[in-house]
Amino acid sequence: MEENKNVYRLQGLSCANCAAKFEKNIRAIETVDDVQINFGASKVTVQGEASVQQLEAAGAFDDIKVFPERERLTEHKQSFWKKKSNLTTLFSFLFTMVGYVFFFQVGESNLATVSTFAAAILIGGWKLFRTGFKNLARFEFDMKTLMTIAVIGAAIIGEWAEGAVVVFLFAVSEALEGYSMEKARQSIRSLINIAPNRAMIRRGDELIKMDVEDVQVNDVMVIKPGEKIAMDGEVLKGESSINQATITGESIPVFKQTGDEVFAGTLNEEGSLEVRVTKYAQDTTIAKIIHLVEEAQAEKAPSQQFVDRFAKYYTPVIIVIAMLVATIPPLLFSATWSDWIYNGLAVLVVGCPCALVISTPVAIVTAIGNAARHGVLIKGGIHLEETGKIDVVAFDKTGTITEGKPVVTEIISFGDMSESDVLAHAAAIETYSQHPLASSILRKAQADNVNNLHAENFQSFTGKGAQATVDGSIYMIGSPSLFQGKAPLPKELQMQVRTLQTQGKTVMLFGTDNRIEGLIAVADQVRKGSLSIIERLHQLGKRTVILTGDNQATGSAVGREVGIMETKSELLPQDKLIAIKELKQQYGKVAMVGDGINDAPALAAADVGVAMGGAGTDTAMETADIALMADDLSKVPYTMGLSQQTLTIIKQNIGFALLLKLIALLLVIPGWLTLWLAILADMGATILVVFNSLRLMRARKQP
Repeated sequence: MEENKNVYRLQGLSCANCAAKFEKNIRAIETVDDVQINFGASKVTVQGEASVQQLEAAGAFDDIKVFPERERLTEHKQSFWKKKSNLTTLFSFLFTMVGYVFFFQVGESNLATVSTFAAAILIGGWKLFRTGFKNLARFEFDMKTLMTIAVIGAAIIGEWAEGAVVVFLFAVSEALEGYSMEKARQSIRSLINIAPNRAMIRRGDELIKMDVEDVQVNDVMVIKPGEKIAMDGEVLKGESSINQATITGESIPVFKQTGDEVFAGTLNEEGSLEVRVTKYAQDTTIAKIIHLVEEAQAEKAPSQQFVDRFAKYYTPVIIVIAMLVATIPPLLFSATWSDWIYNGLAVLVVGCPCALVISTPVAIVTAIGNAARHGVLIKGGIHLEETGKIDVVAFDKTGTITEGKPVVTEIISFGDMSESDVLAHAAAIETYSQHPLASSILRKAQADNVNNLHAENFQSFTGKGAQATVDGSIYMIGSPSLFQGKAPLPKELQMQVRTLQTQGKTVMLFGTDNRIEGLIAVADQVRKGSLSIIERLHQLGKRTVILTGDNQATGSAVGREVGIMETKSELLPQDKLIAIKELKQQYGKVAMVGDGINDAPALAAADVGVAMGGAGTDTAMETADIALMADDLSKVPYTMGLSQQTLTIIKQNIGFALLLKLIALLLVIPGWLTLWLAILADMGATILVVFNSLRLMRARKQP
């Protein structure tokens, strides 16, 4: 069945109701097994057999154009005067204006006045009526059906001027809604066009420019200075600074050399590079981001599900209210039929659920697109909403709050050796060690350019340290427990060890069987800006917790340094899971921020799992609800701020849509609600909701 699944991009998909109708029309094609419309990303997935012509025929009611997913869409700038809908709206407006001239000169019921308004209605509303009548025949009551009934009803009772104004305002409203959804979708379209669609490949001695779809894994790609990288790969030759802002949101270029990973869509700034291709075009990091963002935009958030359910019952209720308004006063109170039919039609127009239906999806689509541009991958509207309700943010320590790279912080000599000698002897032993702390000593020795000494007879003591022969003498390096029962530990040394340990540092002693020669302290460095980021979370009203497998002293020291409220130490992966559940019971909703690999159980248990360093890390992108494409903690408060802003805007949108309609409906009582005022209220609500949502495009990362 999978080979019959085809994905297409759409142009001209203007409204949520149109998307639902388009989906229904495709489903009616006999050879189609299943269909899914992604309104936010403007895509359709078809299971079964259907040609592009059949799909375009299914979307002909809204002039929907269909393109295969992998085809690059070139933006055709169409002249305002060549766009048919603009021309019909303009002529409708001109005929309405001429109609009003006749209205005031020769009267409302004059043939010239009626003919001019009728022309305005037919020119501007022909497409609307065509769809409306088809819907009426099938008893489908959407926005266009309600408008058709209202305009035809206005003409029957002689309100030609009102009908013409309604048609014109509805056309303007449709154009604005289509424009706003295009603006919201720009974030995805800009991502799609980030990576070049052709790459320079070296085959033997020949350089060939080819489509990225034809490039194979292990091909060698040549990238000149100033060029964008077309495929994910590993640097074979050369070095350069790469601007990765499109993928990770980092504004500072990253230096790359042989063995480093590079991503499609990033910009090579200065040097020339030769890169071995490691992924096919459809598997690159940018392709995965685009896919995940589009899937996220298709997933309905809880508030959208509520609005959809509400709108399902709301529309029939409005139709019933409109019928009651039109019939009860004339039947029971001998009121004028024409007046109350007019009021019923006005209720029908003002009751259109357009603004309500679009209130949530346009906000969700815009927010997720904005986050993707800032290097934050939010995998669905539900996660975007949940993030705004978080009470506690729990952090893994190593690699999240800290850099995950131990650094030598102190070297102290106790014997005849200088600090440089202590480091040189320790580095000679650690050359043969696989322990993570060994690499920190070797990096320090290289940075300080100490003498290169040679060690022999290396021996490791698991969990304690190692020993080797250097310059004819046996030396040991390791934890204080390695020297217990051997070299005496003076009280001064013991106090120094304890002091350094309470500062969160790991202490290694260096010496022989009978003498301590020196001490080396190593610490995992706290990420730059961690303190201000934690402060920002506190300002947002969040409680902060560290969950770490390290000892209490190290965990507490890091917690104090960055201002974390609570530290839970010496936790195994299953203990972190229990800790998350306890935090939920104590405080409410919990977000877990980790590296997405050893924190997988805790990320899954949290209400929102946030993985650090998602770029190129499949695990992070798959297991977490939100992936930060760079190891940048500042994205955590940015995401929470964006989520809270989105929730606020969704509430405002629903409130605006319902309040404007309620005010307009109340105008029926004194008889002040006119048809043009009703459409203005509906259009006003839609425009207000759309442009309020587009404010999320300007949401910025906190400094």
